[in-house]
Amino acid sequence: MVAKAKSLKPSARGELEITDLNNLYLNEKRLDVVLMKRGNAWLDVGTPDSLMEAGQFVQIMEQRQGLKIACIEEIAYRRGFINDDEMEKLIEHRTHGTYKNYLEKVYAEYRKK
Repeated sequence: MVAKAKSLKPSARGELEITDLNNLYLNEKRLDVVLMKRGNAWLDVGTPDSLMEAGQFVQIMEQRQGLKIACIEEIAYRRGFINDDEMEKLIEHRTHGTYKNYLEKVYAEYRKK
């Protein structure tokens, strides 16, 4: 990937664009495309301002919805990559706090199903 990225030319914004890299892989038939569903967002973080905006977006979404964005433990558990015992161990190894509380909530809600 590094060699491909080095082959890119900066855009009109003066940045290397991930879309250009994606297009290289797409043209080589080494990339599958999945349309983003409603509720998904693509956030540009190529500048300090856009990075700050993305951080604020994540903060607002998490606060208003009560859900974590990209919580790896939650994703692994809900997709079946880890089982109940493994999830319990992950929760046990967390120190007390809001993240541990969130994992406990995810675990309890998912087990009800």
